[in-house]
Amino acid sequence: MKILMLVSSMHAGGAERVAATLVNAWAERGDEVTLTPTYSSKGSCFYPLSDKVRLAWLADLAGTRASGAVAAFKRLLTLRRHVRDTRPDVVVSFLTNVNVAAILATRGLRAPLIVCERTNPTVDTTTGQVWRRLRRLLYPRADMVTVQAEATAGPFARQVPGIKRLAVIPNPLPAPLLDAPLVAQRDGGPRELLAMGRLVPDKQFDLLIDVYAELAPRFPDWNLRIWGEGPQRAALESQVARLGLQERISLPGRTETPWEALAQGQAFVLSSAVEGFPNVLLEAMALGLPSVAFDCPSGPREMTRDGQDALLVPAGERGALRDALRRLLEDQALRTQLGARGAQAVRQRYALASVLSEWDALFDAVRGARP
Repeated sequence: MKILMLVSSMHAGGAERVAATLVNAWAERGDEVTLTPTYSSKGSCFYPLSDKVRLAWLADLAGTRASGAVAAFKRLLTLRRHVRDTRPDVVVSFLTNVNVAAILATRGLRAPLIVCERTNPTVDTTTGQVWRRLRRLLYPRADMVTVQAEATAGPFARQVPGIKRLAVIPNPLPAPLLDAPLVAQRDGGPRELLAMGRLVPDKQFDLLIDVYAELAPRFPDWNLRIWGEGPQRAALESQVARLGLQERISLPGRTETPWEALAQGQAFVLSSAVEGFPNVLLEAMALGLPSVAFDCPSGPREMTRDGQDALLVPAGERGALRDALRRLLEDQALRTQLGARGAQAVRQRYALASVLSEWDALFDAVRGARP
Protein backbone atom coordinates (compact mmCIF):
# COMPACT_ATOMS: atom_id res chain seq x y z
CA MET A 1 0.00 0.00 0.00
CA LYS A 2 1.16 3.55 -0.76
CA ILE A 3 0.81 5.91 2.22
CA LEU A 4 1.43 9.66 2.21
CA MET A 5 1.89 11.16 5.68
CA LEU A 6 1.61 14.95 6.08
CA VAL A 7 2.89 16.66 9.21
CA SER A 8 3.77 20.27 9.97
CA SER A 9 7.45 19.70 10.80
CA MET A 10 9.82 17.06 12.04
CA HIS A 11 11.14 19.03 14.99
CA ALA A 12 10.92 17.68 18.54
CA GLY A 13 7.33 17.15 19.61
CA GLY A 14 4.72 14.55 20.36
CA ALA A 15 3.03 14.62 16.95
CA GLU A 16 6.38 14.35 15.18
CA ARG A 17 7.43 11.42 17.36
CA VAL A 18 4.22 9.53 16.58
CA ALA A 19 4.56 10.33 12.87
CA ALA A 20 8.08 8.93 12.84
CA THR A 21 7.00 5.80 14.71
CA LEU A 22 4.15 5.13 12.29
CA VAL A 23 5.96 5.78 9.02
CA ASN A 24 8.92 3.68 10.14
CA ALA A 25 6.64 0.78 11.04
CA TRP A 26 4.66 0.98 7.80
CA ALA A 27 7.82 1.16 5.71
CA GLU A 28 9.51 -1.70 7.53
CA ARG A 29 6.56 -4.00 6.94
CA GLY A 30 6.70 -3.26 3.20
CA ASP A 31 4.38 -0.33 2.55
CA GLU A 32 5.57 2.43 0.22
CA VAL A 33 5.66 5.47 2.52
CA THR A 34 6.27 9.16 1.82
CA LEU A 35 6.61 11.61 4.71
CA THR A 36 6.07 15.28 3.84
CA PRO A 37 6.67 18.10 6.35
CA THR A 38 4.53 20.92 5.01
CA TYR A 39 5.60 24.03 6.92
CA SER A 40 9.36 23.67 7.29
CA SER A 41 12.22 23.78 4.84
CA LYS A 42 14.67 20.98 4.26
CA GLY A 43 16.58 19.97 7.34
CA SER A 44 17.19 17.07 9.67
CA CYS A 45 14.50 15.12 11.48
CA PHE A 46 14.69 15.18 15.27
CA TYR A 47 13.48 11.56 15.37
CA PRO A 48 15.27 8.91 13.31
CA LEU A 49 13.62 7.68 10.12
CA SER A 50 13.99 4.37 8.36
CA ASP A 51 15.93 4.62 5.11
CA LYS A 52 12.88 2.98 3.53
CA VAL A 53 10.80 6.14 4.14
CA ARG A 54 10.85 8.71 1.34
CA LEU A 55 11.22 12.19 2.82
CA ALA A 56 9.88 15.09 0.71
CA TRP A 57 9.92 18.63 2.14
CA LEU A 58 7.05 20.70 0.73
CA ALA A 59 9.04 23.94 0.88
CA ASP A 60 11.65 22.44 -1.41
CA LEU A 61 9.01 21.10 -3.79
CA ALA A 62 7.41 24.55 -3.89
CA GLY A 63 10.76 26.30 -4.32
CA THR A 64 9.94 28.92 -1.69
CA ARG A 65 10.46 29.47 1.99
CA ALA A 66 8.69 32.82 1.98
CA SER A 67 5.63 33.61 4.08
CA GLY A 68 2.44 35.44 3.20
CA ALA A 69 -0.70 34.71 1.23
CA VAL A 70 0.99 34.23 -2.14
CA ALA A 71 3.52 31.78 -0.73
CA ALA A 72 0.77 29.90 1.14
CA PHE A 73 -1.27 29.57 -2.04
CA LYS A 74 1.78 28.34 -3.95
CA ARG A 75 2.43 25.71 -1.30
CA LEU A 76 -1.18 24.59 -1.45
CA LEU A 77 -0.95 24.12 -5.22
CA THR A 78 2.35 22.31 -4.76
CA LEU A 79 0.79 20.04 -2.15
CA ARG A 80 -2.03 19.16 -4.54
CA ARG A 81 0.49 18.35 -7.27
CA HIS A 82 2.54 16.31 -4.79
CA VAL A 83 -0.50 14.23 -3.81
CA ARG A 84 -1.37 13.71 -7.46
CA ASP A 85 2.20 12.72 -8.38
CA THR A 86 2.62 10.41 -5.37
CA ARG A 87 -0.68 8.65 -6.15
CA PRO A 88 -1.13 7.32 -2.61
CA ASP A 89 -3.74 4.76 -1.62
CA VAL A 90 -4.40 6.87 1.47
CA VAL A 91 -3.29 10.24 2.84
CA VAL A 92 -2.82 10.73 6.60
CA SER A 93 -2.56 14.27 7.97
CA PHE A 94 -1.55 15.46 11.45
CA LEU A 95 -2.48 18.78 13.16
CA THR A 96 -5.28 21.26 12.43
CA ASN A 97 -3.44 23.62 10.05
CA VAL A 98 -2.02 20.73 8.01
CA ASN A 99 -5.43 19.03 8.02
CA VAL A 100 -7.12 22.09 6.57
CA ALA A 101 -4.50 22.34 3.82
CA ALA A 102 -4.80 18.62 3.09
CA ILE A 103 -8.58 18.82 2.70
CA LEU A 104 -8.27 21.72 0.27
CA ALA A 105 -5.41 20.12 -1.65
CA THR A 106 -7.10 16.73 -2.13
CA ARG A 107 -10.54 17.91 -3.27
CA GLY A 108 -11.47 15.97 -6.38
CA LEU A 109 -8.52 13.61 -6.16
CA ARG A 110 -8.98 9.89 -5.71
CA ALA A 111 -6.87 9.41 -2.58
CA PRO A 112 -8.94 9.06 0.61
CA LEU A 113 -7.92 11.39 3.42
CA ILE A 114 -7.72 10.74 7.17
CA VAL A 115 -7.16 13.91 9.23
CA CYS A 116 -5.93 13.58 12.79
CA GLU A 117 -6.25 15.93 15.75
CA ARG A 118 -3.20 15.70 17.98
CA THR A 119 -4.57 17.58 21.00
CA ASN A 120 -7.98 17.61 22.63
CA PRO A 121 -9.60 20.15 20.28
CA THR A 122 -12.58 20.73 22.58
CA VAL A 123 -10.43 22.30 25.30
CA ASP A 124 -7.35 23.42 23.36
CA THR A 125 -6.69 27.16 23.75
CA THR A 126 -3.79 27.50 21.29
CA THR A 127 -5.73 27.06 18.04
CA GLY A 128 -6.85 30.44 16.70
CA GLN A 129 -10.40 31.35 15.74
CA VAL A 130 -9.66 31.27 12.02
CA TRP A 131 -8.40 27.69 12.21
CA ARG A 132 -11.36 26.69 14.39
CA ARG A 133 -13.78 28.06 11.81
CA LEU A 134 -11.95 26.37 8.96
CA ARG A 135 -11.96 23.12 10.91
CA ARG A 136 -15.71 23.34 11.44
CA LEU A 137 -16.26 24.15 7.77
CA LEU A 138 -13.88 21.65 6.19
CA TYR A 139 -13.61 18.60 8.44
CA PRO A 140 -16.94 17.19 7.19
CA ARG A 141 -15.25 16.90 3.77
CA ALA A 142 -12.53 14.54 5.03
CA ASP A 143 -13.10 10.81 4.61
CA MET A 144 -12.32 10.28 8.28
CA VAL A 145 -11.37 12.34 11.33
CA THR A 146 -9.52 10.84 14.28
CA VAL A 147 -9.02 11.91 17.88
CA GLN A 148 -6.83 10.22 20.44
CA ALA A 149 -9.16 9.53 23.37
CA GLU A 150 -12.71 8.28 23.84
CA ALA A 151 -13.48 11.23 26.10
CA THR A 152 -12.79 13.60 23.20
CA ALA A 153 -15.00 11.97 20.57
CA GLY A 154 -18.48 12.97 21.74
CA PRO A 155 -17.70 16.62 22.54
CA PHE A 156 -15.79 17.04 19.28
CA ALA A 157 -18.61 15.54 17.22
CA ARG A 158 -20.91 18.17 18.72
CA GLN A 159 -18.35 20.93 18.14
CA VAL A 160 -17.89 19.98 14.47
CA PRO A 161 -21.19 18.54 13.23
CA GLY A 162 -21.39 16.68 9.95
CA ILE A 163 -18.16 14.65 10.16
CA LYS A 164 -18.52 11.56 7.95
CA ARG A 165 -16.60 9.22 10.22
CA LEU A 166 -15.06 9.95 13.59
CA ALA A 167 -12.66 7.36 15.01
CA VAL A 168 -10.61 7.10 18.19
CA ILE A 169 -7.08 5.79 17.73
CA PRO A 170 -4.41 6.04 20.43
CA ASN A 171 -0.75 6.73 19.99
CA PRO A 172 1.40 3.61 19.74
CA LEU A 173 4.03 2.73 22.25
CA PRO A 174 7.36 2.79 20.38
CA ALA A 175 8.61 -0.75 19.79
CA PRO A 176 11.86 -0.42 21.83
CA LEU A 177 9.82 0.18 24.99
CA LEU A 178 7.96 -3.12 24.74
CA ASP A 179 10.91 -5.07 26.15
CA ALA A 180 12.92 -2.29 27.80
CA PRO A 181 14.05 -3.06 31.37
CA LEU A 182 11.88 -1.57 34.10
CA VAL A 183 13.36 1.16 36.28
CA ALA A 184 14.83 0.00 39.55
CA GLN A 185 13.58 1.40 42.84
CA ARG A 186 16.45 2.43 45.12
CA ASP A 187 16.47 1.72 48.85
CA GLY A 188 18.13 5.06 49.50
CA GLY A 189 18.76 8.41 47.89
CA PRO A 190 19.33 10.41 45.96
CA ARG A 191 16.14 9.73 44.01
CA GLU A 192 14.46 11.66 41.23
CA LEU A 193 10.86 12.65 40.68
CA LEU A 194 10.60 13.39 36.96
CA ALA A 195 8.39 15.57 34.79
CA MET A 196 8.78 16.19 31.08
CA GLY A 197 7.18 18.51 28.55
CA ARG A 198 7.30 21.87 26.87
CA LEU A 199 7.75 24.72 29.35
CA VAL A 200 4.38 26.36 28.67
CA PRO A 201 1.46 27.33 30.95
CA ASP A 202 -0.70 24.29 30.09
CA LYS A 203 1.89 21.96 31.65
CA GLN A 204 1.53 23.77 35.02
CA PHE A 205 5.13 23.22 36.04
CA ASP A 206 4.87 26.30 38.26
CA LEU A 207 2.17 24.54 40.26
CA LEU A 208 4.29 21.39 40.41
CA ILE A 209 7.28 23.33 41.72
CA ASP A 210 5.16 24.87 44.49
CA VAL A 211 3.78 21.46 45.46
CA TYR A 212 7.25 19.93 45.49
CA ALA A 213 8.49 22.82 47.65
CA GLU A 214 5.94 21.80 50.30
CA LEU A 215 7.20 18.21 50.22
CA ALA A 216 10.94 18.85 49.90
CA PRO A 217 11.73 19.19 53.65
CA ARG A 218 10.00 15.85 54.37
CA PHE A 219 11.81 14.03 51.55
CA PRO A 220 15.43 15.25 51.55
CA ASP A 221 16.57 12.37 49.30
CA TRP A 222 14.06 13.18 46.52
CA ASN A 223 14.91 15.81 43.89
CA LEU A 224 12.66 17.15 41.11
CA ARG A 225 13.92 17.17 37.52
CA ILE A 226 11.78 18.81 34.80
CA TRP A 227 12.90 17.97 31.26
CA GLY A 228 11.87 20.29 28.45
CA GLU A 229 12.31 23.68 26.89
CA GLY A 230 9.98 26.59 26.24
CA PRO A 231 9.03 30.20 26.88
CA GLN A 232 8.45 29.77 30.63
CA ARG A 233 12.03 28.79 31.38
CA ALA A 234 13.07 32.14 32.87
CA ALA A 235 9.95 32.38 35.03
CA LEU A 236 10.37 28.82 36.33
CA GLU A 237 14.05 29.35 37.09
CA SER A 238 13.17 32.54 39.00
CA GLN A 239 10.53 30.62 40.94
CA VAL A 240 13.04 27.92 41.90
CA ALA A 241 15.55 30.57 43.02
CA ARG A 242 12.89 32.39 45.03
CA LEU A 243 12.15 29.17 46.87
CA GLY A 244 15.84 28.51 47.48
CA LEU A 245 15.65 25.10 45.83
CA GLN A 246 18.33 25.40 43.16
CA GLU A 247 20.07 22.32 44.59
CA ARG A 248 16.87 20.27 44.60
CA ILE A 249 15.07 21.27 41.37
CA SER A 250 16.75 21.13 37.96
CA LEU A 251 15.56 22.11 34.49
CA PRO A 252 18.16 20.52 32.21
CA GLY A 253 16.39 21.38 28.95
CA ARG A 254 15.29 19.22 26.05
CA THR A 255 16.73 15.76 25.63
CA GLU A 256 17.22 13.81 22.43
CA THR A 257 17.02 10.57 24.41
CA PRO A 258 13.81 10.93 26.46
CA TRP A 259 13.54 7.24 27.33
CA GLU A 260 17.05 7.22 28.75
CA ALA A 261 16.21 10.32 30.77
CA LEU A 262 13.02 8.75 32.10
CA ALA A 263 14.84 5.54 33.00
CA GLN A 264 17.03 7.51 35.43
CA GLY A 265 14.08 8.39 37.65
CA GLN A 266 12.13 6.60 40.37
CA ALA A 267 8.75 8.31 39.93
CA PHE A 268 6.92 10.47 37.37
CA VAL A 269 4.34 13.24 37.62
CA LEU A 270 2.05 14.75 34.97
CA SER A 271 0.77 18.14 36.17
CA SER A 272 -0.90 19.30 32.93
CA ALA A 273 -4.13 21.29 32.79
CA VAL A 274 -4.99 19.77 29.41
CA GLU A 275 -3.60 17.05 27.17
CA GLY A 276 -4.62 15.31 23.98
CA PHE A 277 -2.88 12.01 24.62
CA PRO A 278 0.22 12.47 26.79
CA ASN A 279 2.95 10.35 25.18
CA VAL A 280 5.30 11.05 28.04
CA LEU A 281 2.92 9.49 30.59
CA LEU A 282 2.52 6.43 28.37
CA GLU A 283 6.29 6.08 28.00
CA ALA A 284 7.00 6.66 31.70
CA MET A 285 4.49 3.97 32.65
CA ALA A 286 5.91 1.58 30.04
CA LEU A 287 9.33 1.93 31.68
CA GLY A 288 7.85 1.03 35.06
CA LEU A 289 7.90 4.52 36.54
CA PRO A 290 5.16 4.78 39.18
CA SER A 291 3.17 7.83 38.20
CA VAL A 292 0.88 10.54 39.53
CA ALA A 293 -1.29 12.38 37.01
CA PHE A 294 -3.93 15.06 37.00
CA ASP A 295 -7.22 13.73 35.63
CA CYS A 296 -7.13 16.39 32.94
CA PRO A 297 -8.91 16.26 29.60
CA SER A 298 -7.96 14.01 27.97
CA GLY A 299 -5.94 10.79 28.09
CA PRO A 300 -4.75 10.12 31.66
CA ARG A 301 -7.99 8.47 32.81
CA GLU A 302 -8.03 6.08 29.85
CA MET A 303 -4.30 5.42 29.98
CA THR A 304 -4.37 4.59 33.71
CA ARG A 305 -7.63 2.58 33.51
CA ASP A 306 -9.49 5.00 35.77
CA GLY A 307 -6.57 5.23 38.16
CA GLN A 308 -5.85 1.52 38.53
CA ASP A 309 -2.34 1.80 37.13
CA ALA A 310 -1.28 5.20 38.50
CA LEU A 311 -2.44 7.70 41.12
CA LEU A 312 -5.05 9.83 39.35
CA VAL A 313 -6.03 13.06 41.10
CA PRO A 314 -8.68 15.69 40.30
CA ALA A 315 -7.43 18.15 37.71
CA GLY A 316 -5.93 21.31 39.13
CA GLU A 317 -6.32 20.37 42.80
CA ARG A 318 -3.02 21.32 44.36
CA GLY A 319 -3.69 19.63 47.69
CA ALA A 320 -4.69 16.36 46.03
CA LEU A 321 -1.50 16.38 43.95
CA ARG A 322 0.58 17.00 47.06
CA ASP A 323 -1.10 14.15 48.94
CA ALA A 324 -0.71 11.72 46.05
CA LEU A 325 2.96 12.58 45.64
CA ARG A 326 3.52 12.20 49.38
CA ARG A 327 1.98 8.70 49.26
CA LEU A 328 4.18 7.72 46.34
CA LEU A 329 7.45 9.15 47.65
CA GLU A 330 7.12 7.60 51.11
CA ASP A 331 5.98 4.10 50.07
CA GLN A 332 8.47 1.99 48.09
CA ALA A 333 6.10 -0.99 48.01
CA LEU A 334 3.43 1.18 46.38
CA ARG A 335 5.95 2.48 43.84
CA THR A 336 7.04 -1.04 42.95
CA GLN A 337 3.45 -2.25 42.63
CA LEU A 338 2.26 0.67 40.51
CA GLY A 339 5.34 0.59 38.31
CA ALA A 340 4.98 -3.10 37.46
CA ARG A 341 1.22 -2.95 36.97
CA GLY A 342 1.34 0.16 34.82
CA ALA A 343 4.10 -1.22 32.60
CA GLN A 344 2.26 -4.47 32.01
CA ALA A 345 -1.01 -2.69 31.19
CA VAL A 346 0.29 -0.10 28.72
CA ARG A 347 2.68 -2.50 27.00
CA GLN A 348 -0.27 -4.73 26.28
CA ARG A 349 -2.88 -2.12 25.35
CA TYR A 350 -0.70 0.28 23.32
CA ALA A 351 1.73 -2.09 21.64
CA LEU A 352 2.74 -0.85 18.20
CA ALA A 353 1.37 -3.98 16.50
CA SER A 354 -2.05 -3.47 18.10
CA VAL A 355 -2.25 0.18 17.08
CA LEU A 356 -1.08 -0.63 13.54
CA SER A 357 -3.98 -3.08 13.29
CA GLU A 358 -6.35 -0.27 14.24
CA TRP A 359 -4.81 1.92 11.53
CA ASP A 360 -5.27 -0.88 9.00
CA ALA A 361 -8.96 -1.01 9.88
CA LEU A 362 -9.22 2.74 9.23
CA PHE A 363 -7.43 2.36 5.89
CA ASP A 364 -9.83 -0.40 4.85
CA ALA A 365 -12.84 1.71 5.87
CA VAL A 366 -11.88 4.83 3.89
CA ARG A 367 -10.64 2.91 0.85
CA GLY A 368 -13.78 0.81 0.76
CA ALA A 369 -15.95 3.92 0.85
CA ARG A 370 -14.27 5.50 -2.19
CA PRO A 371 -15.46 4.53 -5.70
